Amino acid sequence: MAETILVTLIIFSSIFGVIFTFLTTRNKERLALIENGADAKLFNSGKKYSFGQFILSIALLAIGVGAGILFGALLVQNGMNDGVAFSSCIFIFGGIGLMSSFFLNRKLDKEDR
Repeated sequence: MAETILVTLIIFSSIFGVIFTFLTTRNKERLALIENGADAKLFNSGKKYSFGQFILSIALLAIGVGAGILFGALLVQNGMNDGVAFSSCIFIFGGIGLMSSFFLNRKLDKEDR
């Protein structure tokens, strides 16, 4: 019980530490560039990722993971090892969902132009 709590605490504190370090470093770099007279347009990355594209990516990832779980359960019923069937199918179908999201978002971007 204590090990589970400790591992969870370590994972979340590591994630927080990485995000905090990234954001503070980015802020310091931007402040240094502004002090040296850099233009504010430098911080615009150009292409913006819309909320609809984000939802589409999450939805297709969720569909892919769901299909992976379903297909993994079918493989387990046919005699395959539980861990191998579920983990491989989740990653494969989740990756297919993300790839299809990428191509769909790219197609939508071309139509907007």
